[in-house]
Amino acid sequence: MSALQSKHHYGEGEARAVCDKVQAKLLKECHDPAKMCITDLRISHWEEAIQETIGGEANRDLAAECYYLWKTTRLQHLTLAEDTRAMLTELRKGLRLLLLTNGERQTQREKIEACACQPFFDAIVVGGEQKEEKPAPSIFHYCCDLLGVQPAECVMVGDSLDTDIQGGLNAGLKATVWLNKAMTAPVDITPVPHYIISSVLDLPAVLAHWSVKTEQNHTIVLI
Repeated sequence: MSALQSKHHYGEGEARAVCDKVQAKLLKECHDPAKMCITDLRISHWEEAIQETIGGEANRDLAAECYYLWKTTRLQHLTLAEDTRAMLTELRKGLRLLLLTNGERQTQREKIEACACQPFFDAIVVGGEQKEEKPAPSIFHYCCDLLGVQPAECVMVGDSLDTDIQGGLNAGLKATVWLNKAMTAPVDITPVPHYIISSVLDLPAVLAHWSVKTEQNHTIVLI
């Protein structure tokens, strides 16, 4: 937003409107890698948002400038908190951990690289690199095969009821843990997770409750 204001002399309201339109487009984004790479698609989001707000001819160069600045800033703010790093390090002493995330391959790999989380997991699986994403059982079974374990030996931890919890249930995993940071939910939530936590740091206590911490063949799948 600041680049639009300082370098291209957009008003604050105009710059904010452009950014809001881009955010709305990202939320509705449907990407087909066979037709367009993710970079071109997201530059197009900015190009359309600028044209919708300001009018006039399309400005691909300005759109590209905005996109790369937005992307760089976003990645710079992706970090793995120290207490989370410590928790993962401790859990890996007795468990195998796998990071499973939906999303386009390039985008998700850049996020993973930016937050430097690779050392804390035994494997990382990106949905955009597989035939199906969460909540399809196939991607969960692929993760199990990757680590040489059975679904009934795995726990799924995630913040999405629709993809993480439903996917874990579809795949027949041992248990599902819903990370609900707001801790506000309808009385009758669906699907129903086995356990609900408000912070990922509560996870060790949940695992201890299930006595999985002492069993070497259990896996935690994290989003």
